[in-house]
Amino acid sequence: MTISNNQKMPKLRFLFQHPRHLLALGFGSGLAPKAPGTFGTILGLAAFGLIAGHPLWLQLIIIALLFLIGISICGETAEALGTPDHGSIVWDEIVGMMLVLAFTPPHILWWGIAFILFRLFDIWKPFPIKQCDNLIKGGFGVMFDDLLAAIYAILLIQFSIWLLTIYLA
Repeated sequence: MTISNNQKMPKLRFLFQHPRHLLALGFGSGLAPKAPGTFGTILGLAAFGLIAGHPLWLQLIIIALLFLIGISICGETAEALGTPDHGSIVWDEIVGMMLVLAFTPPHILWWGIAFILFRLFDIWKPFPIKQCDNLIKGGFGVMFDDLLAAIYAILLIQFSIWLLTIYLA
Protein backbone atom coordinates (compact mmCIF):
# COMPACT_ATOMS: atom_id res chain seq x y z
CA MET A 1 0.00 0.00 0.00
CA THR A 2 1.20 3.48 -0.77
CA ILE A 3 0.86 6.52 1.43
CA SER A 4 -2.20 8.37 0.16
CA ASN A 5 -2.93 12.04 0.64
CA ASN A 6 -5.34 11.29 3.50
CA GLN A 7 -2.76 9.21 5.40
CA LYS A 8 -0.29 11.04 7.56
CA MET A 9 3.15 9.56 7.92
CA PRO A 10 3.76 8.53 11.52
CA LYS A 11 6.52 10.33 13.37
CA LEU A 12 9.74 8.73 14.55
CA ARG A 13 8.36 8.86 18.10
CA PHE A 14 5.55 6.47 17.07
CA LEU A 15 8.15 3.95 15.92
CA PHE A 16 9.54 3.64 19.43
CA GLN A 17 6.25 3.76 21.36
CA HIS A 18 5.97 -0.02 21.27
CA PRO A 19 8.15 -2.87 19.92
CA ARG A 20 5.29 -3.98 17.62
CA HIS A 21 5.41 -0.57 15.89
CA LEU A 22 9.17 -0.90 15.42
CA LEU A 23 8.64 -4.28 13.75
CA ALA A 24 5.53 -3.36 11.74
CA LEU A 25 7.25 -0.27 10.36
CA GLY A 26 10.28 -2.33 9.37
CA PHE A 27 12.69 -0.82 11.90
CA GLY A 28 11.99 2.58 10.35
CA SER A 29 12.08 1.62 6.66
CA GLY A 30 8.33 2.23 6.52
CA LEU A 31 8.94 5.87 7.42
CA ALA A 32 10.48 6.57 4.00
CA PRO A 33 8.60 9.56 2.55
CA LYS A 34 8.37 7.90 -0.88
CA ALA A 35 7.79 4.21 -1.65
CA PRO A 36 7.95 2.81 1.91
CA GLY A 37 6.88 -0.61 0.61
CA THR A 38 9.91 -0.70 -1.64
CA PHE A 39 12.17 0.12 1.30
CA GLY A 40 10.47 -2.63 3.31
CA THR A 41 11.04 -5.05 0.43
CA ILE A 42 14.74 -4.13 0.37
CA LEU A 43 14.85 -4.91 4.09
CA GLY A 44 13.20 -8.26 3.26
CA LEU A 45 16.06 -8.99 0.86
CA ALA A 46 18.59 -8.29 3.59
CA ALA A 47 16.64 -10.23 6.21
CA PHE A 48 16.48 -13.28 3.96
CA GLY A 49 20.27 -13.26 3.91
CA LEU A 50 20.12 -14.24 7.59
CA ILE A 51 18.29 -17.50 6.78
CA ALA A 52 19.47 -18.20 3.23
CA GLY A 53 21.97 -20.86 4.27
CA HIS A 54 19.39 -22.98 6.06
CA PRO A 55 17.38 -25.82 4.49
CA LEU A 56 14.15 -24.83 2.73
CA TRP A 57 11.96 -26.48 5.39
CA LEU A 58 13.57 -24.35 8.11
CA GLN A 59 13.34 -21.19 6.01
CA LEU A 60 9.61 -21.85 5.53
CA ILE A 61 9.05 -22.42 9.25
CA ILE A 62 10.81 -19.14 10.06
CA ILE A 63 8.85 -17.28 7.38
CA ALA A 64 5.58 -18.83 8.59
CA LEU A 65 6.35 -17.70 12.14
CA LEU A 66 7.16 -14.19 10.90
CA PHE A 67 3.85 -14.21 8.99
CA LEU A 68 1.92 -15.22 12.12
CA ILE A 69 3.71 -12.58 14.20
CA GLY A 70 2.90 -10.08 11.45
CA ILE A 71 -0.85 -10.66 11.80
CA SER A 72 -0.71 -9.38 15.35
CA ILE A 73 1.84 -6.59 15.02
CA CYS A 74 0.40 -5.21 11.76
CA GLY A 75 -3.16 -5.36 13.06
CA GLU A 76 -2.32 -3.58 16.30
CA THR A 77 -0.15 -1.00 14.56
CA ALA A 78 -2.81 -0.33 11.91
CA GLU A 79 -5.33 0.18 14.70
CA ALA A 80 -2.98 2.59 16.47
CA LEU A 81 -2.56 4.50 13.19
CA GLY A 82 -6.32 4.54 12.66
CA THR A 83 -6.35 2.93 9.22
CA PRO A 84 -6.72 -0.72 8.11
CA ASP A 85 -3.45 -0.93 6.14
CA HIS A 86 -1.30 2.17 6.52
CA GLY A 87 1.40 2.49 3.87
CA SER A 88 4.12 2.79 6.50
CA ILE A 89 3.43 -0.78 7.68
CA VAL A 90 6.00 -2.82 5.78
CA TRP A 91 6.34 -6.03 7.81
CA ASP A 92 4.12 -7.65 5.17
CA GLU A 93 6.57 -6.68 2.41
CA ILE A 94 9.52 -7.95 4.44
CA VAL A 95 7.93 -11.37 5.00
CA GLY A 96 6.53 -11.55 1.45
CA MET A 97 9.93 -10.86 -0.09
CA MET A 98 11.54 -13.46 2.15
CA LEU A 99 9.00 -16.04 0.95
CA VAL A 100 9.71 -15.25 -2.69
CA LEU A 101 13.46 -15.58 -2.14
CA ALA A 102 13.01 -18.99 -0.50
CA PHE A 103 11.91 -20.25 -3.94
CA THR A 104 14.36 -18.19 -6.01
CA PRO A 105 17.79 -19.38 -7.14
CA PRO A 106 20.56 -17.79 -5.04
CA HIS A 107 21.94 -15.49 -7.71
CA ILE A 108 21.89 -11.70 -7.83
CA LEU A 109 20.09 -11.66 -11.20
CA TRP A 110 17.32 -13.95 -9.94
CA TRP A 111 17.03 -11.96 -6.69
CA GLY A 112 16.66 -8.77 -8.75
CA ILE A 113 13.92 -10.41 -10.83
CA ALA A 114 12.25 -11.63 -7.62
CA PHE A 115 12.35 -8.13 -6.17
CA ILE A 116 10.81 -6.55 -9.27
CA LEU A 117 8.10 -9.20 -9.64
CA PHE A 118 7.09 -9.06 -6.00
CA ARG A 119 6.86 -5.25 -6.05
CA LEU A 120 4.88 -5.31 -9.31
CA PHE A 121 2.34 -7.81 -7.99
CA ASP A 122 2.13 -6.01 -4.64
CA ILE A 123 1.46 -2.66 -6.32
CA TRP A 124 -0.63 -3.87 -9.26
CA LYS A 125 -2.72 -6.32 -7.19
CA PRO A 126 -4.07 -8.53 -10.00
CA PHE A 127 -7.11 -10.73 -9.37
CA PRO A 128 -7.79 -11.89 -6.67
CA ILE A 129 -5.26 -9.84 -4.67
CA LYS A 130 -7.15 -6.54 -4.94
CA GLN A 131 -10.46 -8.21 -4.06
CA CYS A 132 -8.92 -9.89 -1.00
CA ASP A 133 -7.25 -6.61 0.00
CA ASN A 134 -10.66 -4.90 -0.10
CA LEU A 135 -12.53 -7.69 1.72
CA ILE A 136 -10.13 -8.97 4.36
CA LYS A 137 -9.29 -6.50 7.10
CA GLY A 138 -7.19 -6.49 10.24
CA GLY A 139 -3.71 -7.87 10.61
CA PHE A 140 -4.50 -10.94 8.52
CA GLY A 141 -5.69 -8.72 5.68
CA VAL A 142 -2.48 -6.68 5.83
CA MET A 143 -0.40 -9.84 5.56
CA PHE A 144 -2.59 -11.83 3.16
CA ASP A 145 -2.42 -9.60 0.07
CA ASP A 146 1.38 -9.70 0.22
CA LEU A 147 1.27 -13.48 0.61
CA LEU A 148 -0.74 -13.63 -2.61
CA ALA A 149 1.67 -11.24 -4.36
CA ALA A 150 4.53 -13.48 -3.23
CA ILE A 151 2.78 -16.58 -4.61
CA TYR A 152 2.29 -14.85 -7.99
CA ALA A 153 5.98 -13.91 -8.07
CA ILE A 154 7.05 -17.43 -7.07
CA LEU A 155 4.88 -19.01 -9.78
CA LEU A 156 6.30 -16.72 -12.45
CA ILE A 157 9.88 -17.31 -11.32
CA GLN A 158 9.40 -21.08 -11.22
CA PHE A 159 7.73 -21.01 -14.65
CA SER A 160 10.68 -19.00 -16.00
CA ILE A 161 13.14 -21.50 -14.54
CA TRP A 162 11.18 -24.34 -16.10
CA LEU A 163 11.19 -22.62 -19.51
CA LEU A 164 14.92 -21.94 -19.29
CA THR A 165 15.55 -25.57 -18.37
CA ILE A 166 13.62 -26.76 -21.41
CA TYR A 167 15.18 -24.32 -23.88
CA LEU A 168 18.73 -24.51 -22.57
CA ALA A 169 18.84 -28.30 -22.23
